[in-house]
Amino acid sequence: MKQYVIDQLRESDYDSILGFLQKNAEASEFGDVFWVKLPAQLYNEIQREHEKCQPFCFAVNISPAQAAFEMLVRSRQLLRCNCIAYADSRQKDFIIDYADRMLEELKIKI
Repeated sequence: MKQYVIDQLRESDYDSILGFLQKNAEASEFGDVFWVKLPAQLYNEIQREHEKCQPFCFAVNISPAQAAFEMLVRSRQLLRCNCIAYADSRQKDFIIDYADRMLEELKIKI
């Protein structure tokens, strides 16, 4: 899995990130996995065409030691479809910027 990983978190960092994600993302049934919606203007051509698969999102997996931002853009409606793919360059930039903005907002120094 391709990911943007922030590691060597302190316990207080984990608590801050967990609170941020609880407020700004959708919790999953998998515990410390959260879904962040990708803005529709960043959908690629296939994703725009697949209205039944929208909205698209990426997962954030957190643990006390790290936060991993997955680069796989997924549909929450279907598990398998050709619109589910690794992020293109604009989508990757959004995911990395999302992670970096979160750290900045929470004043977490890495």
